[in-house]
Amino acid sequence: MELIFLHGTAAAGKLTTARALEDLLGYPVFHNHLVVDALTAVFPFGSEPFVRLREEFWLQVFTDAARSARSLTFTFAPEATVQHGFPARARARVESSGGRICFVRLVVSESEQERRIGNQDRKQFHKLTDLSTLRRLRTDRNGVEQPPVELEIDTDTTTAEESAALIADHFRLTAQERMQRYPEP
Repeated sequence: MELIFLHGTAAAGKLTTARALEDLLGYPVFHNHLVVDALTAVFPFGSEPFVRLREEFWLQVFTDAARSARSLTFTFAPEATVQHGFPARARARVESSGGRICFVRLVVSESEQERRIGNQDRKQFHKLTDLSTLRRLRTDRNGVEQPPVELEIDTDTTTAEESAALIADHFRLTAQERMQRYPEP
């Protein structure tokens, strides 16, 4: 089992790259906003239950995927409400269940990030779309833990498909059978 842990700032291309990896290798996309959107329906973002349950959910999915030998791609934006040590706990969970975690940082220039931040498709998952909030967050990175970097890709100059190919080649990943989301009756 391979867990591709894509991380980077808002609008770095994490979800787009994850989808390209899914097309290339069959690794399903477990993106950050699936859990965030589910939990914010009940708990405010950053509240104690939100922070605790978000990490528990993430880690349990990683554990069960590793135990099931099901590779996947996870997208993650480092921010202040994530408990310190999460990347290390993710690695421990995956490795103790027989898997491997591959940390990939996607980087984007500030000008390209600002161009992308207003894209309509960002609203689908309640992603950051406000330029002033983005600029404030850039200056407010103190205490935000950054995950390890085993591969870094500049998404200003690399398409999602090229990024997916670089990741697959760098980590020597192999395709897996695509899962049917809803089994046939």
